[in-house]
Amino acid sequence: MSRLSQQASEIAYTSNTRVVRSNLSLYFELTKPRLSLMTVITAIVGYMLADPTHSWPAIFGLIIGTTMAAGGAAALNQWWERETDAMMVRTKGRPIPSGELSPQAGLLFGLTLSFVGVIVLLYANNFLAAALSFATIALYVLVYTPLKQISSWNTAIGAIPGAIPPLIGWAAAVERIDVMGWVLFAILLLWQIPHFMAIAWTHRRDYADAGYRMVTTDEPTGFSAALQSLVCTALLFAVTLLPSFFGIASWIFGGVAILSGAAFLFFAIQFLIQSPRDQAARYLFFTSISYLPLILSALVLDVWLLAAK
Repeated sequence: MSRLSQQASEIAYTSNTRVVRSNLSLYFELTKPRLSLMTVITAIVGYMLADPTHSWPAIFGLIIGTTMAAGGAAALNQWWERETDAMMVRTKGRPIPSGELSPQAGLLFGLTLSFVGVIVLLYANNFLAAALSFATIALYVLVYTPLKQISSWNTAIGAIPGAIPPLIGWAAAVERIDVMGWVLFAILLLWQIPHFMAIAWTHRRDYADAGYRMVTTDEPTGFSAALQSLVCTALLFAVTLLPSFFGIASWIFGGVAILSGAAFLFFAIQFLIQSPRDQAARYLFFTSISYLPLILSALVLDVWLLAAK
């Protein structure tokens, strides 16, 4: 082979490698990796609290199954919303609305991941875990996604599939849902409201341009969004005390719940009373993303320490 031919081959190989890497990154982006990671982590939390002794093969199956199911649901969501995503600054660069991936490729990818994820949970864990995963995908894609253009109740309804992952983990461990599993469900459900109301306020103009029915577009002063955030944060404060109250966790966790919950409440109050609300919404958002890993990790650690005694 001549040196010129060799250089041409190397250039072609490099170009093809870049295309493959580019396609892989696009499909990875389609799974909404940060959102999917939270789904997997909360499922693991549910498993660990249900069975502190744990089974590594079962946990591995849970991780693989929930990762695929969550990624598939996210891809299907982006396939469904491809036209409205193209209207919003924050989403128009996503793989499908940007034209980098075809809608058909996104749909096939989402359906395949979702199906395989549910099947993995069925065989690696049990029927209840797989059924809950299927319900999560169905609610997220077929109910929450179209509801965003119909009713501002979409945030509250969408919080339900967002709160099911710890139940998937709990079911994967013990094939039933106990009281503590429902407490985890309530924590995730209530946490999502202030978290997403802060996002809805920050990006209210984007949502309005896309025709989404959000609380912040239906009631543009932001008072309703802020009030809902405060009410749910107050309820969340109470719910996080239940594990200590019932003796499932110690009051060490209770102390963490009180201090972190008070900080969350403070910023929810600021979101309600401040005008304009933009800065308060940002503070509430960043507080929410700090609060959840803190409260969940403290709960797992405390329950494990009690179990070890």
